Amino acid sequence: MDSEIRFTTTIFPLPHLAGNYLEISNDIVQKLGGKFSVRLICTVNNSLTFQTGLIALGSGIAYINLNAARMKKLGVKIGDTVEVSLQKDESKYGAEMPDELAEILKLDEEGFRRFENLVPGKSRYIIQYLIKIKSPQLRIEKALRIIENLKKCPEGKEAFRDFLNFD
Repeated sequence: MDSEIRFTTTIFPLPHLAGNYLEISNDIVQKLGGKFSVRLICTVNNSLTFQTGLIALGSGIAYINLNAARMKKLGVKIGDTVEVSLQKDESKYGAEMPDELAEILKLDEEGFRRFENLVPGKSRYIIQYLIKIKSPQLRIEKALRIIENLKKCPEGKEAFRDFLNFD
Protein backbone atom coordinates (compact mmCIF):
# COMPACT_ATOMS: atom_id res chain seq x y z
CA MET A 1 0.00 0.00 0.00
CA ASP A 2 1.19 3.49 -0.80
CA SER A 3 1.78 5.73 2.22
CA GLU A 4 -1.42 7.67 1.49
CA ILE A 5 -4.32 7.15 -0.89
CA ARG A 6 -6.45 10.19 -1.73
CA PHE A 7 -9.77 10.13 -3.59
CA THR A 8 -13.27 11.55 -3.64
CA THR A 9 -16.38 9.58 -2.85
CA THR A 10 -20.04 10.05 -2.00
CA ILE A 11 -21.91 9.69 1.29
CA PHE A 12 -24.67 7.06 1.09
CA PRO A 13 -27.33 5.95 3.59
CA LEU A 14 -26.79 2.57 5.20
CA PRO A 15 -30.26 1.04 4.94
CA HIS A 16 -29.78 -1.96 7.26
CA LEU A 17 -28.28 0.20 10.04
CA ALA A 18 -29.12 3.70 11.22
CA GLY A 19 -26.10 5.35 9.67
CA ASN A 20 -24.27 6.41 6.57
CA TYR A 21 -21.15 5.34 4.75
CA LEU A 22 -18.34 6.33 2.43
CA GLU A 23 -18.13 4.02 -0.57
CA ILE A 24 -14.66 2.66 -1.31
CA SER A 25 -14.28 1.50 -4.92
CA ASN A 26 -12.71 -1.81 -5.91
CA ASP A 27 -9.72 0.13 -7.32
CA ILE A 28 -9.06 1.69 -3.92
CA VAL A 29 -9.59 -1.66 -2.14
CA GLN A 30 -6.95 -3.16 -4.46
CA LYS A 31 -4.53 -0.31 -3.69
CA LEU A 32 -5.05 -1.13 -0.01
CA GLY A 33 -3.93 -4.71 -0.64
CA GLY A 34 -7.24 -6.22 -1.80
CA LYS A 35 -8.24 -7.29 1.71
CA PHE A 36 -10.93 -6.05 4.05
CA SER A 37 -8.93 -6.82 7.20
CA VAL A 38 -6.72 -3.73 6.91
CA ARG A 39 -6.90 -1.10 9.68
CA LEU A 40 -6.80 2.50 8.48
CA ILE A 41 -6.51 6.12 9.48
CA CYS A 42 -9.24 7.95 7.53
CA THR A 43 -9.29 11.72 7.04
CA VAL A 44 -12.38 13.32 5.49
CA ASN A 45 -12.28 16.80 3.92
CA ASN A 46 -8.92 17.45 5.60
CA SER A 47 -10.79 18.13 8.84
CA LEU A 48 -11.86 14.91 10.59
CA THR A 49 -9.50 11.98 11.23
CA PHE A 50 -10.46 8.64 12.78
CA GLN A 51 -9.30 5.02 12.98
CA THR A 52 -11.39 2.57 11.00
CA GLY A 53 -11.52 -0.55 8.88
CA LEU A 54 -13.16 -1.59 5.63
CA ILE A 55 -16.47 -3.43 5.51
CA ALA A 56 -17.31 -5.48 2.40
CA LEU A 57 -20.27 -4.31 0.32
CA GLY A 58 -19.91 -6.96 -2.40
CA SER A 59 -18.30 -7.08 -5.84
CA GLY A 60 -14.97 -5.99 -4.32
CA ILE A 61 -16.44 -2.71 -3.10
CA ALA A 62 -16.12 -1.65 0.55
CA TYR A 63 -17.43 1.02 2.85
CA ILE A 64 -16.41 3.00 5.89
CA ASN A 65 -19.04 3.93 8.49
CA LEU A 66 -19.80 7.62 8.85
CA ASN A 67 -21.98 8.03 11.94
CA ALA A 68 -24.21 11.00 12.76
CA ALA A 69 -21.61 12.62 15.03
CA ARG A 70 -19.01 12.55 12.26
CA MET A 71 -21.54 13.87 9.72
CA LYS A 72 -22.33 16.77 12.06
CA LYS A 73 -18.65 17.59 12.67
CA LEU A 74 -18.05 17.59 8.91
CA GLY A 75 -21.21 19.57 8.13
CA VAL A 76 -22.19 17.10 5.38
CA LYS A 77 -25.31 15.22 4.35
CA ILE A 78 -26.26 12.13 2.34
CA GLY A 79 -25.34 12.61 -1.32
CA ASP A 80 -22.45 15.00 -0.66
CA THR A 81 -19.09 14.31 -2.26
CA VAL A 82 -16.12 14.35 0.12
CA GLU A 83 -12.35 14.13 -0.13
CA VAL A 84 -10.89 11.09 1.64
CA SER A 85 -7.34 10.24 2.61
CA LEU A 86 -6.49 6.72 3.80
CA GLN A 87 -3.28 5.59 5.46
CA LYS A 88 -2.42 2.25 7.01
CA ASP A 89 -2.95 2.31 10.77
CA GLU A 90 0.36 1.20 12.26
CA SER A 91 -0.90 1.26 15.87
CA LYS A 92 -0.76 -2.05 17.72
CA TYR A 93 -4.48 -2.32 18.47
CA GLY A 94 -6.07 -0.11 15.81
CA ALA A 95 -7.14 2.26 18.57
CA GLU A 96 -5.24 4.35 21.10
CA MET A 97 -4.83 2.53 24.40
CA PRO A 98 -6.36 4.45 27.35
CA ASP A 99 -3.75 5.26 30.02
CA GLU A 100 -5.87 3.60 32.70
CA LEU A 101 -6.02 0.27 30.85
CA ALA A 102 -2.31 0.43 29.99
CA GLU A 103 -1.45 0.91 33.67
CA ILE A 104 -3.70 -1.96 34.78
CA LEU A 105 -2.16 -4.28 32.18
CA LYS A 106 1.32 -3.23 33.30
CA LEU A 107 0.49 -4.33 36.86
CA ASP A 108 -1.41 -7.52 36.03
CA GLU A 109 0.76 -10.06 34.22
CA GLU A 110 -2.05 -12.60 33.68
CA GLY A 111 -4.48 -9.87 32.60
CA PHE A 112 -1.90 -8.59 30.11
CA ARG A 113 -1.30 -12.08 28.72
CA ARG A 114 -5.04 -12.69 28.30
CA PHE A 115 -5.61 -9.27 26.71
CA GLU A 116 -2.72 -9.82 24.28
CA ASN A 117 -4.16 -13.20 23.24
CA LEU A 118 -7.57 -11.80 22.30
CA VAL A 119 -8.42 -11.56 18.62
CA PRO A 120 -7.75 -7.97 17.45
CA GLY A 121 -11.43 -7.03 17.19
CA LYS A 122 -12.08 -7.93 20.84
CA SER A 123 -9.10 -6.03 22.24
CA ARG A 124 -10.03 -3.05 20.03
CA TYR A 125 -13.64 -3.24 21.30
CA ILE A 126 -12.47 -3.12 24.93
CA ILE A 127 -10.26 -0.11 24.17
CA GLN A 128 -13.05 1.72 22.32
CA TYR A 129 -15.54 0.90 25.08
CA LEU A 130 -13.23 2.44 27.69
CA ILE A 131 -12.34 5.49 25.57
CA LYS A 132 -16.02 6.50 25.54
CA ILE A 133 -16.11 6.74 29.35
CA LYS A 134 -15.49 10.38 30.33
CA SER A 135 -14.63 9.94 34.02
CA PRO A 136 -11.05 8.69 34.63
CA GLN A 137 -12.15 7.03 37.89
CA LEU A 138 -15.00 5.18 36.16
CA ARG A 139 -12.60 4.19 33.34
CA ILE A 140 -10.27 2.64 35.96
CA GLU A 141 -13.13 0.78 37.64
CA LYS A 142 -14.50 -0.58 34.34
CA ALA A 143 -11.03 -1.54 33.08
CA LEU A 144 -10.30 -3.43 36.31
CA ARG A 145 -13.62 -5.26 36.07
CA ILE A 146 -13.15 -6.12 32.38
CA ILE A 147 -9.69 -7.58 32.99
CA GLU A 148 -10.92 -9.56 36.03
CA ASN A 149 -13.84 -10.91 33.96
CA LEU A 150 -11.53 -11.69 31.06
CA LYS A 151 -9.30 -13.81 33.31
CA LYS A 152 -12.37 -15.87 34.31
CA CYS A 153 -13.28 -16.68 30.69
CA PRO A 154 -12.15 -19.98 29.15
CA GLU A 155 -9.11 -19.22 27.01
CA GLY A 156 -9.92 -18.94 23.33
CA LYS A 157 -13.66 -18.69 24.07
CA GLU A 158 -13.83 -15.12 25.41
CA ALA A 159 -17.21 -13.57 24.65
CA PHE A 160 -18.14 -9.90 24.90
CA ARG A 161 -21.04 -10.65 27.23
CA ASP A 162 -18.67 -12.42 29.64
CA PHE A 163 -15.93 -9.84 30.00
CA LEU A 164 -18.33 -6.88 29.84
CA ASN A 165 -20.59 -8.40 32.51
CA PHE A 166 -20.79 -5.86 35.37
CA ASP A 167 -23.35 -7.62 37.59
